[in-house]
Amino acid sequence: MLAMRGSQRWLQLLVNEFKPIFFREILREMPHLNLNCIDQIEWLSPLEKDDYVEYSDSNFINKIGVKLEHKALADFWPNGGPVWDGLAKIDKDKKDILLIEAKSHIGELRSTLRAEATNSLRKICQSLTEAQGFLEVESLLDWGTPFYQYTNRLSHLYFLCVVNKLPAYLIFVYFINDEDMHGPSTREEWQGALKLMKTLLGLSRQNLSKYMADIFIDVNEMQPQPEGKP
Repeated sequence: MLAMRGSQRWLQLLVNEFKPIFFREILREMPHLNLNCIDQIEWLSPLEKDDYVEYSDSNFINKIGVKLEHKALADFWPNGGPVWDGLAKIDKDKKDILLIEAKSHIGELRSTLRAEATNSLRKICQSLTEAQGFLEVESLLDWGTPFYQYTNRLSHLYFLCVVNKLPAYLIFVYFINDEDMHGPSTREEWQGALKLMKTLLGLSRQNLSKYMADIFIDVNEMQPQPEGKP
């Protein structure tokens, strides 16, 4: 069912009804993907025909259709890992993977590691530390709080790109003018909050930056057109 409001709803609309807007912004922020046609992106989720299902754990790996030849996901992260807001593949032999995370208000940036099982905590902390080591960052904060959702997504990008040598990209979609959620009304407001977060996490510069992008989309572009207008 289509979500009632917030980033989940806007991303569902973006993927299913407003693909040209999404494609335009991906082109703008990631020209190195060498995209020249909107049909090059095969959206896997959230799709209306699949009741907008979102995928996580082994289901996410199965959905993107990759083989993890160097390390299994279960050896990197316990069950209950990231639920991906969106997934897609690029049609260059269907190898390039797009991982999507969406936000519509600044409060969504905050999240905390809530795993309680000892083995799960150990595995997560080990993988977060491993990703930090590769990225060569010096964080002012524990990566388990207060921006855990961001760091676990980044760690999964590391897992796919570096550990398993797969062509994966992580796109953060930040919606502007979501008045229901009291979200930012400008790109600059989002950028200020993101700059602070990345500075605290030691991510002002890091080794996976070319595989990541921040995209800003005004929800006012995703409004029904009055009848009789194109």
